[in-house]
Amino acid sequence: MRVMLIDDDHERLAMLDAALVAEGHLVVARLMGQDDLLSAVANHQPEIILIDVDAPGRDTLETLGMISRDRPRPIVLFAAESDADTIRRAMQAGVSAYVVDGLTQARLKPVMNVAIARFHEYQALKGQLEDARIQLADRKDVERAKGLLMERRKLSEPEAFAALRKLAMDKSIRIGEAARMLIAAAELL
Repeated sequence: MRVMLIDDDHERLAMLDAALVAEGHLVVARLMGQDDLLSAVANHQPEIILIDVDAPGRDTLETLGMISRDRPRPIVLFAAESDADTIRRAMQAGVSAYVVDGLTQARLKPVMNVAIARFHEYQALKGQLEDARIQLADRKDVERAKGLLMERRKLSEPEAFAALRKLAMDKSIRIGEAARMLIAAAELL
């Protein structure tokens, strides 16, 4: 697994590096907390990011939020800070695992496995949510397009749906897209 390490403590960084290499992982980048994380993620394409900090700052959490939005991947944050607000903000920023009280070599593999599993579960839920949003938007647009066809062409509801379905099939597009095309055309007239 391609791993990016971020730690301001050189000794901890070396320990993490050695533990990961011993587990068969490839450490693609070793950064300090003030380094440009966004560029490093783009350049090194890690599969997982491990960060060891005393307390994650606002800038760090904002950067992690941008990484989670633009280049999602599992992020494990090891911190000394355990207050509920910091943990909540870290989770909102896309951190897959927030581990308090530092890191030991024995805990590294299980923590990474949990973070990866949690990340994949979260990504699946995001996909399901997006699918549901699209389906809801499609339904609304189909109803609106049917209404336009019924009003302007004096069709019954089943006839309007059949006409809309035929348009979608003829254009090889989803029925929601056909509905949006029809609505857009109607707005021009």
